[in-house]
Amino acid sequence: MVVLKGIPAIISADLLYALGKMGHGDELVLADANFPVSSTCRSGPTEIRADGVGIPQLLEAILKLFPLDTYVDSPAAVMGLEPRDLERGLAVPVWDVYSGLLIVAGCDKPLEEVQRFAFYERAKLSFAVVATGETSLYGNLIIKKGVLPPGEQC
Repeated sequence: MVVLKGIPAIISADLLYALGKMGHGDELVLADANFPVSSTCRSGPTEIRADGVGIPQLLEAILKLFPLDTYVDSPAAVMGLEPRDLERGLAVPVWDVYSGLLIVAGCDKPLEEVQRFAFYERAKLSFAVVATGETSLYGNLIIKKGVLPPGEQC
């Protein structure tokens, strides 16, 4: 738990450190409870634990500190549905929650949908992967860090 003024208590010291170390264009994966976090992180990204925490709650806290990249078509990506889940019309209501939180943070760009195995490969190139307790199917989310304009750094 981080006990600092202005830092949401849900943000661990490890996560705060990673957010601070990230640069423009670096990506952070917020992984659901089914995501292969440890095996993905063997190839490079830092593994951060946030077990028991839902992604919407964590995303809301992160977005208070984290500038989203405004130089890309979408600074947020989700794992797209597999064909059989598309065929059966599986709904993913958590994506609407993510979109709403991004809008509140000033981002009105749509979520990018990334095919499952491409998502795994992109996660291997990320700065860090946060293992959460999110149980929503297809709850994984990647966010891309942007820049802070001059004067907004304090």
